[in-house]
Amino acid sequence: MQAKPDVGAERLGAANRAHVVAAGILLSRIAGLVRESFFAHYLGDSAAADAYRAAFRAPNILQNLLGEGALSASFIPVYSRLLSQGSSAQARRLALRVAGLVAVVLVALVAAGIFAAPYLLEVVAPGFRGERRSLAVVIAQVLFPSMGFLVLSAFCLGVLNSHQRFFSSYAAPVAWNAAIVVALAFYGPREDYAGLAVKVAWGAVVGAVLQLLVQLPQTLGLIGRPVSAEDRGGAPQGQGNSERAPKPGERGADPLAAVLRNLGPVVAGRGAAQISSYVDTILASLLPTGAVAALGYARTLYMLPVSLFGMAVAAAELPSLSRLLQESGPVPAGLRSRLESGLRQIAFLVVPSACAFVMLGDALVAGLFQSGVFTHADVVYVWLVLAGSSLGLLASTESRLYNSAFYGLNDTVTPFRFALLRFALTLGLGYVAALVLPGLVGMDRRWGAVGLTSSAGVAAWVEFALLRRALSRRLGAIGLERRYVVKLWLLALIAGLCALAAKLALGPLGPRLKGFFVIAIFAAGYLVLARLRGVAEASALWRLAVGRLGRRA
Repeated sequence: MQAKPDVGAERLGAANRAHVVAAGILLSRIAGLVRESFFAHYLGDSAAADAYRAAFRAPNILQNLLGEGALSASFIPVYSRLLSQGSSAQARRLALRVAGLVAVVLVALVAAGIFAAPYLLEVVAPGFRGERRSLAVVIAQVLFPSMGFLVLSAFCLGVLNSHQRFFSSYAAPVAWNAAIVVALAFYGPREDYAGLAVKVAWGAVVGAVLQLLVQLPQTLGLIGRPVSAEDRGGAPQGQGNSERAPKPGERGADPLAAVLRNLGPVVAGRGAAQISSYVDTILASLLPTGAVAALGYARTLYMLPVSLFGMAVAAAELPSLSRLLQESGPVPAGLRSRLESGLRQIAFLVVPSACAFVMLGDALVAGLFQSGVFTHADVVYVWLVLAGSSLGLLASTESRLYNSAFYGLNDTVTPFRFALLRFALTLGLGYVAALVLPGLVGMDRRWGAVGLTSSAGVAAWVEFALLRRALSRRLGAIGLERRYVVKLWLLALIAGLCALAAKLALGPLGPRLKGFFVIAIFAAGYLVLARLRGVAEASALWRLAVGRLGRRA
């Protein structure tokens, strides 16, 4: 007789996994903020910074299409299912076949990318001309090999996540960021802007190799070993521990065929979603110098909560959701509450992030970036671009979990369709908001970057609504209570007003210290208010922090 799942234990395990993923991502994002701080100090909003940002986006297409998101959606569900069945030999063969196929494809794509870099820059940054364009082409050619190593690193992440090993895979980008920081610190005082940008690109190549090497030993060790209960996601003893090959007529009889069948729509969907973000760079290249660089700084901060909270929950849930959603019969017990619990965790932390970006973004940007050639005027510009991004922050982050649920259902087509619509909306609304509207209202063209990020937020909400409705039709109503979301916004607003008062009271304190104190006051105020108002996620976070401090003591 099959044991019934312990829903409470599963939810606790999912929360713990999400915390581990978040811890790894937090380390890598802190390293990313340090990298961006050095970048701002030495390159600011210069033409060379524009060139580097645009050049990075060209080879980054490889990482976005074939990297973490695509491999997670296509490889992890199939590989995790084999692990849950105890099919270690089949899982090993699948992992090695996928790795070999990815490596061969990458060699061809990297070589083609280096050759085609001048033409890709015409697409990614059509507004670049002269020296700025020439520099961007050189940087893109240097960066293409690094993206190949990062995609192989994403394959390692897929294996590690399937075996419930989350921390090292998400902390590995620390090595990549560290290599870039070293390049900036060493060459920054010695090179002009253009020379430094090229040296930073070479630092990124070294960092990509290091990021792969950090994960490779553990990945190879896991691929070659027998399946354990932990790898099966804690399946009860005696459940699914036989080396069973799928029946010939069974869906997914060839695991590699199942991965490839999933990969096509996922790559197309990721392509549509990523092209939506590339629209920002394309349109920003048509704006005055500094717009592309400002978008890059804002994107670094915007992606912090998306990665920490949305990606952490979605990545931690995908292997388990894949196992649950493959069960025959009605919707597995606890699945809906599990998804809603994930949505609550995301909203609890993303809502204050969006509020802080709007109310306290100047203190945050100044605290991180105002140094060297990055001036107060640059702070204001990046802050307003970031504030525009915050409009769609909650929608973009929660969409990650909805996408994971669809991938667990082996449905990669539905997210693809909605991603296409998001792309169309981003392109249309972004063109009007960035290039048409400033002229109509007599505004400086550079402020079109704010309209660009704001319009992308509107498109994100449309995609989110469609994903939620489609998933609710299949699994029953899934979503957050409106009262809960309103409570979070009110608490974040009160905490933001307290932090604003503190910012005024701090007076002429240096930008870095002021930024630190203001954000610390906001975060502490929000968490205290949420706990006093009985928000369960705040109490759980408090217990987790106290418990870990107690164990260390």
